[in-house]
Amino acid sequence: MTLCSQNPSASAGGLGLAIVLASSTPLVLLDGAFVVRAASGTFCRMFDLEPAEVTGKALLSLGSGEWDLARLKSLLDATLSGNAAIDAYELDMVHNGQVQHLILNAQRLDMGQDDGLSLLLAVNNVTDARRMEEQKDTLVREKQILLQELQHRVANSLQIIASVLMLGARNVNSAEARTHLNDAHQRVMAIAKMQRQLTTSGAEGVPLGTYLRDLCGSIAASMIARPDRLTITTSIDDTVATAEESVSIGLIVTELVINALKHAFADDHDEGKIDVRFTSTPAGWTLAVEDNGRGMPAHAEPGLGTGIIDALARQLKARVEVHAAHPGTRVVLQHDNAA
Repeated sequence: MTLCSQNPSASAGGLGLAIVLASSTPLVLLDGAFVVRAASGTFCRMFDLEPAEVTGKALLSLGSGEWDLARLKSLLDATLSGNAAIDAYELDMVHNGQVQHLILNAQRLDMGQDDGLSLLLAVNNVTDARRMEEQKDTLVREKQILLQELQHRVANSLQIIASVLMLGARNVNSAEARTHLNDAHQRVMAIAKMQRQLTTSGAEGVPLGTYLRDLCGSIAASMIARPDRLTITTSIDDTVATAEESVSIGLIVTELVINALKHAFADDHDEGKIDVRFTSTPAGWTLAVEDNGRGMPAHAEPGLGTGIIDALARQLKARVEVHAAHPGTRVVLQHDNAA
């Protein structure tokens, strides 16, 4: 690691410099006047600073003045005086015309009588991570808003389609065609029922059992060509969720089930099943989607679906776990009420 330092003294190069050198985190060692004694190479590279120009300069004067922030000086003053222990202080700074989201960790070090008090400042730039989270959250919100706006229109359209199918079944002469039209009518009515549950749910909420069973049934009817060989089973307790929660859970189940149908059972001749389970206790709830298919590839790259599931899980305050089921894959969402 490159160290932005110019012949540090032996005492100053003790504990403080050892910490700087041993860490890959952007670190700065300051004296009591907030002058830089040493800075890690990662810190210099992150903020486009020349190593030779860093050591010996006041932290607040670095760069083009972007470090001269009242909040930063207050943080350093409080830490040096011992009045505060800052583990994760969030600070926004404009660097190269872009707002950077920083998380600072400041620790006071007693370097002995010769060197007095010093500060060790760790700087974590979370700008890219925050931007990705915001993009995922925005995508989820847009999908939910779109779903809410389309609910009434979709329900009305499904009723029209079901009526047309029923009228066609009554008018055709072929018994086989009549059977196919009746089957299609039942599938459309199942989807319409799911839509009604969402649009008519009030303060009492949405029964997840009926909702998820109908949702999985509609997915199976539209995507499984051989229901005698591939099935979707559900085991849902009597939990009642809010409309917002049920939409998020429904979107997660849809993503996981469709993903399993597309990847776990790629061959039409595959036999297997997808099992959807939801259980709740006073301690929290668990959603599990498991298949007995081919399992996840060893080096599977996360796609958009994974990002959507993670964002939805974050909204539900749940954690996502993926396990090999031997055979197949098991994805679990766990929500703890105490969290």
